[in-house]
Amino acid sequence: MISTLRWRALAVVAMVLALAGSLLAVGATTPAHAAVPATIPLKITNNSARGQQVYLYNVGTELSTGRQGWADASGTFHPWPAGGNPPVPAPDAAIPGPAVGQSMTIRMPKFSGRIYMSFGQKLVFKLATGGLVQPAVQNPSDPNRNILFHWAEYTLNDSGLWFNSSQVDMFAVPYSVGVERSDGSTATTGRLKPGGYNGFFNALRGQSGGWSNLIHTRSDGTVLRALAPLYGLETGALPASVMDNYINRVWSKYTTSTLTVTPFAHQPSTKYYGRVSGDVMNFTNSSGAVVTSFQKPDADSVFGCHKRLDAPNDQVRGPISRTLCAGFNRSTLLTNPNQPDTSSAGFYQDAVTNHYARHIHAQMADGKAYAFAFDDVGHHESLVHDANPRQALLTLDPFN
Repeated sequence: MISTLRWRALAVVAMVLALAGSLLAVGATTPAHAAVPATIPLKITNNSARGQQVYLYNVGTELSTGRQGWADASGTFHPWPAGGNPPVPAPDAAIPGPAVGQSMTIRMPKFSGRIYMSFGQKLVFKLATGGLVQPAVQNPSDPNRNILFHWAEYTLNDSGLWFNSSQVDMFAVPYSVGVERSDGSTATTGRLKPGGYNGFFNALRGQSGGWSNLIHTRSDGTVLRALAPLYGLETGALPASVMDNYINRVWSKYTTSTLTVTPFAHQPSTKYYGRVSGDVMNFTNSSGAVVTSFQKPDADSVFGCHKRLDAPNDQVRGPISRTLCAGFNRSTLLTNPNQPDTSSAGFYQDAVTNHYARHIHAQMADGKAYAFAFDDVGHHESLVHDANPRQALLTLDPFN
């Protein structure tokens, strides 16, 4: 099952996004705005057309204290009690959600966390000695394996709200996120095209090379989810060699040519230059000094944006790594030696690519999604942000 380490990694990503967003927002809003309150409303609308009871969970890390816990419908924070080894059941944090065609409002506290939504059954959460154990449905014995559920991710802090849909781990439930601004206007993202839910699964079923094995179907015929390719590798649904051909071609190309990475859009003069020597790609700065090196990655490193493509929260290796990760998943490293490539017209054009991400983006109404960890490179992520939100919005969309 996913450990608290995995959850904390996600929380760190959310906080990095929040910091980046707040930096970009400097000068974009009025010089002084009202302080973000301790909680804001989250309006949940159920347009799913499914008759099962919906359950909601608001779990995460309290930003003022760093404690892990959950929030009830009023936004009151409850720290998790001590866990155990083996993990013990967590307190029931479920909030009954709205019926089909109805809406309800709960409160979001200053959190870096997730809003889970499940259909028909409550989720099973447990507590280990290190904290909350998240559902890990790539494990056949996970108690949540046969439950239809998904989650959205958010950070709410003194600088505003960052709220995104996520398919980084799986694609399961069609939903969209949004924010209502102080002037009454709204911004939304994450909504599928008409027919997009079936369109995604049909496309994945038709994708050769093991990609259809990512789909989980319950014994009653209910399609539950498609696992992200990282977990496809973990479970054996995808072969470990699924990206080898592309990785080998990239390594060959940059043995005799240079890959230029400009990781910061607001710092166009900051460039790094990559050349391959053997199994290592070395990056130098404008002075010719080596600043970081990457071992030749495998599919696990590419799909997870980790291991050989680890991205620490620094100003050199991390930004270069996230750029490489996006280029590998989108298969743009051979067609464009200047990265990041931010034009979606060139994404996923190679026969060897992240087809899971390709099919998700193809079915999104605005083309935006979080289909892998650094899908925000070039701003192709399904994220809404506002420095002074009136309320957040989450809509469970139709499955058909």
